[in-house]
Amino acid sequence: MITAITVLVALGILGWGYYRAKPFGKLGILAWLQSVVLMAPWLFFFGLTTLGIYLNLVSVLLLFVASTGLYIVIGRRLRAVAQEESQRATVTKIKGDAFDSQPEPPSSEIAQLPELDSAEKPELLPIPAEDLKAIQGIFGIDTFFATETIPYQEGAIFKGNLRGEIEPTFARLSASLKERLDDRYRLFLVEGQESRPVVVVLPSTNDPKPATLAQKILAGVLLIATIATCLETAGFLLEFDFYNSLERFREVLPIALGILTVLGVHELGHWLLARRHKVRLSFPYFIPTWQIGSFGAITRFESLLPNRSALFDIAFAGPAAGGIVSLTMLITGLLLSHEGSLFKLPTQFFEGSILVGTVARVILGTALQQTSVAVHPLTILGWVGLILTAINLMPAGQLDGGRIVQAIYGRKTAGRTTAATIVVLAIASLVNPLALYWAIVILVLQRNLERPSLNELSEPDDTRAALGLLALFLMITILLPLTPSLAGRLGIGG
Repeated sequence: MITAITVLVALGILGWGYYRAKPFGKLGILAWLQSVVLMAPWLFFFGLTTLGIYLNLVSVLLLFVASTGLYIVIGRRLRAVAQEESQRATVTKIKGDAFDSQPEPPSSEIAQLPELDSAEKPELLPIPAEDLKAIQGIFGIDTFFATETIPYQEGAIFKGNLRGEIEPTFARLSASLKERLDDRYRLFLVEGQESRPVVVVLPSTNDPKPATLAQKILAGVLLIATIATCLETAGFLLEFDFYNSLERFREVLPIALGILTVLGVHELGHWLLARRHKVRLSFPYFIPTWQIGSFGAITRFESLLPNRSALFDIAFAGPAAGGIVSLTMLITGLLLSHEGSLFKLPTQFFEGSILVGTVARVILGTALQQTSVAVHPLTILGWVGLILTAINLMPAGQLDGGRIVQAIYGRKTAGRTTAATIVVLAIASLVNPLALYWAIVILVLQRNLERPSLNELSEPDDTRAALGLLALFLMITILLPLTPSLAGRLGIGG
């Protein structure tokens, strides 16, 4: 049953990608093929394992090397086709009449734009007339031809026709606004209610605010609590209560540091990419738990995002860094495992994850057919790290997975996946109470989407879209368990 669900989900992701790619012609199909190439080794690996065919580690590595090579080849072809399309579009634009589009008819209906700041504000004041006149002066027939001005919050919405390419037009409009009014206003290029580009201008006072002293103190308290729960988790794994045996501090320290390392690398990935895009991040607010030390951290953006690509990069970097470290720990731990290893686990333990179970079957082989198996501590640390990574990749709200979906597919799709994730967690809570906990966390703390970026119209490139699909697929394989029947077919268990 679990295998069928995994295959259906994977095929659904690929089918959805093809449906979205098809309208873009050759470019879209090539981009879709990139995502297929990224997911194919995993599907092939799981498929063969399900049929009882086990690849050794060298074969698995060769499979991924071949996939990477094919991905690069398709990427080069994709760039070549993109250049051809760009040249063709430029020629067409030159031949066309630059003044052929008619102004939009006036409309009194304000576009359904998302709130750019959910914080409570004082009474909103209309934009000053002199500022409005200066803002209207930035538009032109070669950038954005404004046809209607609508008051919105403390700024204004400008409907009209986008006359140039998205990114150069946005850059010109933003530079012109800064030249006329310095940093007093921010320009957002977003999609309006009628699926047409609109410009929203808001005061810079609406920008995200830095964390207050109380919030920083809270972040510090949560960090200390997380260190405490990591020590408690280490003691639990070693089968004793650490806080009743503080003298055994040295025994729990390596495991606790391993969990904290995964958490730290995850947050470091976010921070490095945020710094690259010149985006400020808040201190991470860790969520301590005695089960696995921590469920990760909540991190807020303290400055506006330039575009959706920046949102993707920052959101993806944390799970990518933490996931690579965790997977490395897992594989290294399995390779170092022997009869005298520290932990002795029931083989049914490996039924808890499709990914972990199949990787363990490839490396440990027939050892998993016994009732229990001894494993190196790195195996446990890698497994815990993968769970942390997968939880944060759930496509909901302001979790990393929710941000990735919002960056690639837009706010509407991200809202739908958030609702779907909460429903799935609610159903899963009938079997696992931990799912209910996460449903509540998302509803209370993480359900809202990220505010729009300054340039909301430019979509991330196809490489980012393919990596996002791969991350979501791996999240499913980590969190979904093996059924006992499938585990038996894989040779897991006595």
